[in-house]
Amino acid sequence: MPSLQDQLLKAGLADEKKAKAIRNEKHKKRKQQPKGAVEVNEAEVRARQAREEKAERDRQLNLERQKQAEKKAIQAQIRQLVETNRLDRSRGETSYQFVHDKKIKKMYVDDTMVDQLSRGRLAIVFVNDAYEIVAEGVARKIMERDESAVVVLHDRKSDDQGDDDPYAGYEIPDDLMW
Repeated sequence: MPSLQDQLLKAGLADEKKAKAIRNEKHKKRKQQPKGAVEVNEAEVRARQAREEKAERDRQLNLERQKQAEKKAIQAQIRQLVETNRLDRSRGETSYQFVHDKKIKKMYVDDTMVDQLSRGRLAIVFVNDAYEIVAEGVARKIMERDESAVVVLHDRKSDDQGDDDPYAGYEIPDDLMW
């Protein structure tokens, strides 16, 4: 197989003088380089840069995909928490109004739920384009994953003892003076 130079000479596309001049130029280049130095090929350098840039773009795309997959997993966890822990509001007769996205929303709940919502024992969450009521502990778990899913969760008051208050059955008279 003849070299490209020989093929060009044979076809008449190059002459002997130009071929000799190119050979001499390459020979001079090799002689001028210090021993042990490698001749840098520009095409190889550009190819290496292109590979590095492509690897960086791929890395960025993979990070973005991982973030999206993580976000989907978190949403699935929130949906599962709400599905397993939501409270039944089918017996709701009292309307409870709250604000979500600068709009006043209304849902019907029973009287005990209204009391517990106002005391911070229950919370309203927005998942799958629907409002659901869950217990405070579940709402806190949801808030760890995504705070925007919890719409209403009032802070518990320090004087709110809970269900285990020993004096819950006794009413405080209005005219009591300390």
